[in-house]
Amino acid sequence: MEKDMKILAIESSCDETSAAVVVNGRDVLSNIISSQIDIHEKFGGVVPEVASRKHIEAISAVVEEALQEANTIMEEIDAIAVTYGPGLVGALLVGIQYAKSLAYATNKPLIGVNHIEGHICANFIEHKDLKPPFVCLIVSGGHTFIVHMKDYGDFEVLGQTRDDAAGEAFDKIARAIGLGYPGGPKVDKISKEGNAEAIKFPRAKFDGDTLDFSFSGVKSAVLNYINQAKMKEEKIVEADIAASFQNAVVGVLVDNAMKACKMKKVDKIVIAGGVASNSCLRETLTKEGKKRGIEVLFPAPILCTDNAAMIGSAAYFEYKKGNIADLTLNAIPNLKLGER
Repeated sequence: MEKDMKILAIESSCDETSAAVVVNGRDVLSNIISSQIDIHEKFGGVVPEVASRKHIEAISAVVEEALQEANTIMEEIDAIAVTYGPGLVGALLVGIQYAKSLAYATNKPLIGVNHIEGHICANFIEHKDLKPPFVCLIVSGGHTFIVHMKDYGDFEVLGQTRDDAAGEAFDKIARAIGLGYPGGPKVDKISKEGNAEAIKFPRAKFDGDTLDFSFSGVKSAVLNYINQAKMKEEKIVEADIAASFQNAVVGVLVDNAMKACKMKKVDKIVIAGGVASNSCLRETLTKEGKKRGIEVLFPAPILCTDNAAMIGSAAYFEYKKGNIADLTLNAIPNLKLGER
């Protein structure tokens, strides 16, 4: 019987400092997340320099807490994993330098993990029996992708955003209607009080078979609607704007996801990333999936956020393929999915 593999994982790509202990890529013994949301909220978004400093302050305590909660000592850890891209370069470097130092001091293997791949692998934690192939819709503040996961670590990108990520658009619209940061959860909440059909915002379509996205148009349309309403001194119903905007974005995400399943002849789709917590996206995908006989899976909300458990899961499959990093591992802020 193969020995269990216990990985200590570190994530610091944006504004969450996280450490986790994960066994065999699927069983989470601990997943500690130190969030900076309250700090960045007053700025209306993440300030990279502030995020880096806060990572430095938090990382040692977060790693120690992860080991304690997992009832594990370093001698029992088989490998150390860390996110090395994509993300904010300063934030990434804090986690990478800490992980490299720990790997060197303890003589443990070091595994570099792609942050986007980590989001996909959160589903292996939530759904213990999940296996490729499947289609994955990755939707977060910095990324919007549709990928075909052929095998563990083997991805084909079918579509991606050509401008704003979906989560980025949510944040900008939230600011425009006075909801503040972080925008995604606040737009989702207020949308429940609004009429999603009140305003017809545009949905970007491209010629040909592309599954790419564009959210700059709908964002601009919302901003123009608000400005025109103010100029005409018309009443602005924030809940209707939020619900109509969300309806437009979710409609495009779901349409393209369903097209991807048909294109690749798969009957399973998983969603990942921060916007995967959006209730409208979950409900609409599930409803459309049932119509077409497509199973729709998603992680618990805590695994949709940036967290180290998902990094530990991805690291396990990288290790199984022999992808071990050395101490020259560096941050790649624009790292593409599937690149090493």
